[in-house]
This record gives sequence, C-alpha cells and structure tokens, in this order.
Amino acid sequence: MISTFHGLETAKRGMNTQQSALYITGQNVSNANTLGYTRQRINFQATEAYPSASMNRPQIPGQMGTGVTAGSVQRVRESFLDVQYRSENNKLGYWNQRADSLAKMEDIMNEPSDTGLSSSLGEFWKSLQDLSVNPENDGARSVVLQRGQAVAETFRYLSDSISGTRKQIGNEIEISVKKINSLLDQISKVNKQISEVEPHGYLPNDLYDERDRLVDELSTYVNIKVETTPSGGKPSSIAEGIYNIKMVNPNGQEIYLVQGENYQTFDVKGKTNGDGVIEAVTVGGTEIKFSDNGQIGFAQGKLRGLIESYGYKDGNDTKGIYPEMQDELDKLAFSFAKLFNAVHQKGYDLNGDQVTDDFFILNGTDYHGAASAIKLNDQMTKDKIGASSAPKGTNGTTESGNGSNAINLANIQNMNFSDLINGGIDLEGGGKLVIGDLGLSSQDLPFQSGTIGTNYQAIIGKLGVDAQQANRLTTNSATLAQSVDEKRQSVSSVSLDEEMINLIKYQQAYNASARNITIVDEMLDKIINGMGLGGR
Repeated sequence: MISTFHGLETAKRGMNTQQSALYITGQNVSNANTLGYTRQRINFQATEAYPSASMNRPQIPGQMGTGVTAGSVQRVRESFLDVQYRSENNKLGYWNQRADSLAKMEDIMNEPSDTGLSSSLGEFWKSLQDLSVNPENDGARSVVLQRGQAVAETFRYLSDSISGTRKQIGNEIEISVKKINSLLDQISKVNKQISEVEPHGYLPNDLYDERDRLVDELSTYVNIKVETTPSGGKPSSIAEGIYNIKMVNPNGQEIYLVQGENYQTFDVKGKTNGDGVIEAVTVGGTEIKFSDNGQIGFAQGKLRGLIESYGYKDGNDTKGIYPEMQDELDKLAFSFAKLFNAVHQKGYDLNGDQVTDDFFILNGTDYHGAASAIKLNDQMTKDKIGASSAPKGTNGTTESGNGSNAINLANIQNMNFSDLINGGIDLEGGGKLVIGDLGLSSQDLPFQSGTIGTNYQAIIGKLGVDAQQANRLTTNSATLAQSVDEKRQSVSSVSLDEEMINLIKYQQAYNASARNITIVDEMLDKIINGMGLGGR
C-alpha cells in the first residue's frame, strides 16, 4: 500500500533539487567573467523506487517513483581538449619567444637602413674613392678619418646592443625559472587541498579550476604530461584525483615535476648575466644538458626559446641566436680591420713615408671580442693616411698626388677572401696582397670566401629568414592554440544565454513541484475534512 503522503515527499524532493539547480545556475552567472572558471551542472538522479525488492514488499502492481535528488555538482569539461590546448600552447610559447628575440635582433642590426653598418661601410668606401681623386686634399683626408671612426663606433654599438639585450634575456631566464617553481609549488598545494576534500565524497570544483589554470600556464614554459591518481578514501566516482606532472623531453626522457604534494625545483647551470652560457638545466637532482652534439635534450616551450636566444653549451661549442650573431659580428670586424690595415700599410703617407701604423686597433690576435674593441688608431692623423702607392724620391720629392693606394683601400669592399688565400690579390700601382700581409694563416682567417659586403649580407639574410620562419610558425601556433581554446571554451565556458534558459527551466520545474504539493494538499484536505460527514 502506497503511503498517503507519498506525493508530498516526491514533490518536495523535486522542489529541493530544482532549487539546488537554480543555485548552481546563479553560481555560473556570477562567474561568467572569472578567469579559468568552468561551468557547473547538477547531475539529477531519480531516487530509489518504492517498493524495493524484498520478501516483505507490499503487493502492488509495480514500483512507484519517489522523486529526484541532486546526485553531484560536476564541472563541464573535456580533458582531451585540455591535452590538445597545452600541447599547442607549449609550441606557441616557444615560437613566440623565439620570434620576439629575433625581432629585437632585427631592431639592433637595423638593416636595410640609412643608419646601419652597411650604410656606414658604404659611406667609408665612398670617402676613400673621393680621396683617390684628391689625395692631397685635407678635407677628403679628414672625411676618411671621420667615416672610419663612424664604422668603428657602429661595430661597437652593435656589439654593445647585442650584449645588453642578451643580458635582459638572461634576467628573463631567471624570472621564468622562478615562475616555473612558483607554479609547481602552487600546483602541489592545490593537490594537497584536493586530497583532503575528495576522500569525503565531495567534488572540489573550484580547486580543480585553479589547478587546471596553473597547469595551462605551466605548459607555456615546458612540455608537460599530466597523469591522475586517486586521492584515496571514498571519493565520488567522477572525482578527478591528484595530478602528477612530468616534463617530456625530445629524446623521450620523462622527469616528474609534481607528484601529489611534492615537487622538484628548476634551476639553470651557467651564467645569466650576459657574460656566459647555459650549460645545463637541473630538475631536482637530475641534470639535463640543453644540447649534446647538436641534439636538443630539453623540452620545448618558452624556457627553451629563452635559452636558445641567450646561448647554450653544445659540447665545446657555444650556440644560440645572440652568441652566434655576436660571433659573426666579431669575425666581420676582425676581417675588416686586418684587411684594411694590411692594404693601408702598402701605401705611403702625405710626406712620402711608408705607413707603419695600423688604421684600426684591435684587442687581440684572434677575432673574439673584435666588434666591441675595434677603434680608430689615436695616432692616426690625416697626414698619415697612406693614399699613395709610391715612396719618397731620393731627392726628397713625394708623389702625394698619387692616389693608387686609396683606390686599393676603396676596392677592399670587392676583395674576395678566397682570392687572398689562393695566390693573393693584385693591387693598383703594383704589388700583390697575400694572406701573410695580414699576419694570419689561412686557417686563422674567419671567412674563407666572399667579400666583406657579401659576408655581411649573408649574416643579415640568415637573420631575416630565421625571423620570417619564427613569425610564420608563431602565427600558425597561435591559430591552432586559439582554435583548440575556442573548442574548449564552447564546452566549458559560461554562456549567459544558456544560463538564462536554464533559470527559466528550473524555475518552471520548481513552480510545477510547488503546484504538485498544492494539488496533493487539496486531495488530503478532501480526505481528512470532507469524508465521513454522511448522515450528519
């Protein structure tokens, strides 16, 4: 026999459950603009039917429903889209950082322009051509000194700018490492909080959201893999458990970053003050060489992009965007100064004396540091410029009007290093320039072929191609990351239109349950107060 008050209990459960659904809808609306918030829903479950299967069950035609209850409050989220997003976000972090570093390098080199090194060299060659026409003209000689000074200052400016920007990148590496360690610490603490809530059967949705937000941010810096483990106790069947996070390197190596409540700290081995390279990355007690014989051993992401820009150790070699550009600039400054000094010393000054002083001064016997050290010789005056190719005569007369060596100096821009190595270069006014005149062997010459101009063009050309590739892949990565994020948001984000519909739906269901109670109340009133009055 069904209880007389069965309908009241069923309707009451309906009201309570719809009321809970209204509360959750209000929660969604309130957090529509909260970063990282995932919309929630109540999972409605029908309560156990009456009567239950037993030996003493009442003999009625069939089971009667007893209403509804709120089974759980669940986040609406697709974990597969999270994995996709973190993968694309990781690539975006790497290429975006690389593109940014190359853009800064392009700003430093500033080519093509009227103020770059190419322009300074062009003006210098032009002043030497003018000197070859008027070798005795004081103004032409002064211009050569001024333009030579400008070339040396441009080399030093470029070198100092590269060093300064590299130091900034080093500081950013330190900041990024601290940020990674902070994220790992926060994730481990959220894991701990979740492990204290889940065993009691609750779903800490707000903690889940915070943890996923932190993991998303971590994926920008390093390539990660997320595994879940149960938190113990008696958790809900849809509890998400504890996150264990691994860093995945290109060689397949996996290193735990977070295991439950514990995490391992990041650090970099090497100098980050702009005067050194990154030798390795350490995670806890594990040392990871950034590169070994050309094989990248460290995970992709923003941190790798920063280290590739700053410079890293690959065996005995130093590689990286900024160290390699500094190296190329040093080679160019060294080769330019050595070649110019050698040709200049083939000439004779305004007094007809053999030139013995270097036009440009360097700080060493090899090219390292040449761009930051090159300068015009303080002893060099306009009278000492070796524009002539003829010595003073026996009677004391000079051929200061002979501008043949000024022509040779102007022709340096077209001198090919391979010709210099293989037999030498014929000079205007007689004689030949050979590799020995530079005080170098062919092995010590930084460039084995091409001219000063073509080698500089190759350096700038490579920079442009690398920057173009980085920009293209940044755009591609951003497009893919945005596409996945839009799919993820279509599942997880709050739609105010949808929530308004839900408000109306749950309100009407609540009202219907209340109306049901009214109807049952009227039925009971009829039974209690309207029956048994016959014959009175």
